[in-house]
Amino acid sequence: MEFLTEFPALGRKTLSGLKRGVDEAFKGFSRTYGEALENFFDPLLQFLIWFEKLLLATPWPIILLVIGGLSWAGSRSWKITTGAVAAFVVIGIFDMWEDTMATLAIISVATFLCIAVGIPIGVLMSRSNRMQSIITPVLDVMQTIPSFVYLIPVVMLLGIGKVPGLLAVCIYAIPPIVRLTNLGIRLVDADVLEAADAFGASPRQKLMGVQVPLALPNIFAGINQTIMMALSMVVIASMIGVKGLGVPVLRAISNQYLALGLMNGLAIVALAIIFDRVSQSYGKRLQAHRHGGHR
Repeated sequence: MEFLTEFPALGRKTLSGLKRGVDEAFKGFSRTYGEALENFFDPLLQFLIWFEKLLLATPWPIILLVIGGLSWAGSRSWKITTGAVAAFVVIGIFDMWEDTMATLAIISVATFLCIAVGIPIGVLMSRSNRMQSIITPVLDVMQTIPSFVYLIPVVMLLGIGKVPGLLAVCIYAIPPIVRLTNLGIRLVDADVLEAADAFGASPRQKLMGVQVPLALPNIFAGINQTIMMALSMVVIASMIGVKGLGVPVLRAISNQYLALGLMNGLAIVALAIIFDRVSQSYGKRLQAHRHGGHR
């Protein structure tokens, strides 16, 4: 009975010591490697600043032409293309153009980083059950842990600014593309792989010439979900110094500006719908092309 009485106090003492040890270790790591990490991410920061300035300096008719061209290239739909251009025109009319360009810059860079890192990890998972068993719990934690929790170490290491916000967006948005790349490659028909083996294809040729092309619909579904999750982090990222549509939304919450919050929130929704429709349409076209190729 005495043990049961003393157990909570012992647990609190142990936990307190553990937390103190973690805090001291992280502070020591931050002091030792903080500057080196900032220097490592400096090229990324410079590119992000350059890309944002490029979007802001580009005349709006050219931006509209690019948006329309990309929408048409992805969707092959006049409705989606017209809707995308009209949405950006409305965004400009309501004086949200600069914030939208800043949001486009960080979402574009974050998506590119997620693709560059996520697809190779997904390929690695698909080729090794052991790697899948190791990486899957990490992805589970990344998807379930509250975003404010992993903002703490990111901000402590890199401070307030664009790069910490970009890293937070990437941490939150990368799991779908990793999972769906892994799934898409694993779903490739075994008969197709046997045929590739029969023709003497090397493992690299099989991966790049057979598995990845057949997995493209799933990979693009992962890209779609990554973009959606990145957009959902816009407001959270604005709390640590990332410019964009999230800043007015945060200001509207703080000052109870309903109209301001709704307008910028709807602009984020418009971006999400445009990205979603274009990427989904492109994924369906890839799917139809794959089925047509099998026939």
